[in-house]
Amino acid sequence: MSPAPLNPVSSVDATPVLCGVPQTMLWTLHNRATESLRPDAWFRDPEAERIFQSIAFDYRAHFGRPDSSHATRSQMFDEALRPWLAAHPGGMVVELGCGLETQFQRCDDGRVRWLCVDVPDAIAVRERYLAPSERCRHVVRSALDLSWMDEVEASNGVFVTAQGLFMYFPEDEVGRLISAMAKRFKGGELMFDTIPRWFSRKTMVGFDITRHYRAPSMPWGINRDEIEAALRAWSPHIASVQHEPYRRFRTFPARLGLGMAHIPPLAKFLPAIVRVRFARE
Repeated sequence: MSPAPLNPVSSVDATPVLCGVPQTMLWTLHNRATESLRPDAWFRDPEAERIFQSIAFDYRAHFGRPDSSHATRSQMFDEALRPWLAAHPGGMVVELGCGLETQFQRCDDGRVRWLCVDVPDAIAVRERYLAPSERCRHVVRSALDLSWMDEVEASNGVFVTAQGLFMYFPEDEVGRLISAMAKRFKGGELMFDTIPRWFSRKTMVGFDITRHYRAPSMPWGINRDEIEAALRAWSPHIASVQHEPYRRFRTFPARLGLGMAHIPPLAKFLPAIVRVRFARE
């Protein structure tokens, strides 16, 4: 598939031909854009709105009622990244599994250098709507192909993000990737999200979001109380690990997680957002 020209906001495209993990870019777009389009939205993403409205696709039939989970995740990533950008002028952000995420457009400070890394099908769709530029380059590669690291210029700092990605890899591949980043990007940071073990098991036997859409298998699940130990076992170059649950949801029963987060025996069974700092030496 070769990239088509960018579409004006008023045009409507046929549904991109995607399957498996790359199709989840439409699921996350659905949740981000519908939150942004609400009159009472707490997360704004004009570029997500534009892309969402440019694709002729029955999002609700496939993905169900939007629950704001992906909007929450993107907002939490933005809140972590913006202070980092202020402290690292001209730093480099690497966005693994970028899909149709529009974090560069939301957070661009005019100086950041950005690498969007994803598989060929995903980048081909991305380039219909989001053109690469001198400061926001597209790298057509799997995150597991470590040669993408050769594209990173780390002199002003590196911040790697991976939204909705690691759970689709086997655990040993996640460990190998994080270990390689920690060794290569000394003093850098990594931010990613996790799912708990029970949810991973659910996807492995078949998790139907709706009768039209089954989520891809997610082989890597980890409970929150296991995260730091796992990271430190994978690499001696981990300086610090922070993790927290998602902060808000609009739908029930997802909103029950907000209460569970304050009950230690239950909190470990929630999805988490993880921020890791790599050692300088």
